[in-house]
Amino acid sequence: MKDVIDVMALQSNRRERRLVDYRGGPGHSLATNFIFECGIKLGLQPATVATAAIFYHKFFKEADKNDYDCYVICTSCLCAAGKSRDEPVRLRDAVNVAHNSINRGAGPLELGEEYWSWRGAVAQAELLVLRLLGFNLDAPSPHRYLLHYLRSLQEWFPASQWRSAPIARTAMGFLQDFHHSSSILEYRAPHIAVACLTLALHVLGVSVPLAATLDDDAAWYSVFTKDLQKEKNWEIMEKIMQVYSKEPEPI
Repeated sequence: MKDVIDVMALQSNRRERRLVDYRGGPGHSLATNFIFECGIKLGLQPATVATAAIFYHKFFKEADKNDYDCYVICTSCLCAAGKSRDEPVRLRDAVNVAHNSINRGAGPLELGEEYWSWRGAVAQAELLVLRLLGFNLDAPSPHRYLLHYLRSLQEWFPASQWRSAPIARTAMGFLQDFHHSSSILEYRAPHIAVACLTLALHVLGVSVPLAATLDDDAAWYSVFTKDLQKEKNWEIMEKIMQVYSKEPEPI
């Protein structure tokens, strides 16, 4: 895996870019950006926003992207994710945030034709998303696994070393960013969590204490998940890095 150290700079740069113009974006290229921006504005937890992205990827794994309005589906996925994560999203808030994100500088919609059109479209789209998902909102969250792994790994490090290296923040950043790619559907949640943690350690140049004494340098994460092969872990890390190389520039 080459140029792994450059991922840190790419991760930082993507957070410094200006807001995008969704009206000029080609097709669905900015869809997950839209989900994350609206999720932040709605004050949702990172895991809830990530779940919305998962629902979006699952929906368009089955549906034709040319048949549906991208941002209506994105908004409906946020509403569905709120139900899934016990963090309800008011439909009026979702509509206004989505409308404002598309139309920069616009105020809240008045209770008129445009508002009711948006509201009806999002409500119908949410029902469509739920039906396509088989009304199964149980989406295994890599966040839960990663948090558990981080807490365990912290005990292995000297306190001063753990505080000096932003391992948790970097790994969580990689996990959130990986939700921009539909490739996240190809892997199990525990494996994704380990890959994000491994990539963070590589990027920060941090070694797990005593890992060098093991026969296999990948053995340290076998205590978290025993069925993750070293090759599969590298494969997932490669997919995470591809998110940064494929990210569309703001318009």
